Amino acid sequence: MTPRHIAEPITLPSGAVVKNRFFKSAMHEALGTTAGAPDPKIAQLYRTWAEGGAGVLVTGNMMVDRNHPGEPGNVFIEDERDLAVLKEWAAAGTVNGTHLWMQINHPGKQSPKSVNTAPVAPSAIPMSSDADAFFATPRALTITEIHQVQQKFVTTAVIALKAGFTGVQIHAAHGYLVSQFLSPEHNQRTDEYGGSLENRQRFLVEIYQSMREALGADFPISVKMNSTDGTKDGFSTEDSLATAKRLSELGVDVIEISGGTYTSPIMMETGQYSGGRSKATFSDYAVKLRSVVSTPVAVTGGFRDAAGMEQALADGVTDFIGIARPLALYPDLPNQILSGNTQTYLLPRLSTGIKKNR
Repeated sequence: MTPRHIAEPITLPSGAVVKNRFFKSAMHEALGTTAGAPDPKIAQLYRTWAEGGAGVLVTGNMMVDRNHPGEPGNVFIEDERDLAVLKEWAAAGTVNGTHLWMQINHPGKQSPKSVNTAPVAPSAIPMSSDADAFFATPRALTITEIHQVQQKFVTTAVIALKAGFTGVQIHAAHGYLVSQFLSPEHNQRTDEYGGSLENRQRFLVEIYQSMREALGADFPISVKMNSTDGTKDGFSTEDSLATAKRLSELGVDVIEISGGTYTSPIMMETGQYSGGRSKATFSDYAVKLRSVVSTPVAVTGGFRDAAGMEQALADGVTDFIGIARPLALYPDLPNQILSGNTQTYLLPRLSTGIKKNR
């Protein structure tokens, strides 16, 4: 088959044009050096993906504060000390007119004891009892510290622009710090950053508004957010739709949909979009979302063949086909599909061989 919808370019609210609908979602490369700099090998990795044909490549999460790592191998971008390597990375990842967007993140309390014994969060609430052994109880951020963290997000975004990245993505999903502020389960503040949904949105909204002011109207800013946290008292689908609507009204360029946290990992669930019969992960939510926002939407998870990708675009489920793990095995998957390949891209099931305790 000749893919028609996947090959179509799309113009974002900022005016930037993406050449096709393939959207490489963030994966943690674990290519940070012991000093927290990007390993030079990361440039070759992204050149390979850029040459593979995707319209947008989103990096793994770049951390804004080296005192708060999320996992081993993180890259920290607080200042311009690694600007030369970042420029090489950006040059490699933007060949063939590819967009390269830096994902920007802070883990908050979702930072294991093995890398951080003094995490911070909106409120001093520990992780769930199942995770207590692995995560330290966080300290609640002060108002002054909240503003400092917000500025760190903006500083990292400005460095991305200076290095030659063509966009940024604010990581507001998967239980990290921005996600924690959005969640009434994790954010029990009584000041202007907690309580009502509007107040819980404030941390994210102010980051976006400050980024937009610093980066200009024509620089793409995306947000990755949860459709739901997947917990009873967390960020709900209703909260998510309302937050996405507000972000759309503010002018965000792309909303990428995901869900879950470390303790409720629904982002790891698998679906498959094939002819509209079975559905990609989060596709039902995406349909609801696209009825309330004008912002382009990216759905990641479950796309394994050209027919399903074309069908999802034709059905109006999504504007971008989010691909992550398949690109680790098939880095030229976009080019293969754009040239007419109809194969199904299967992923091996990996196991430790250890039986689960019950």
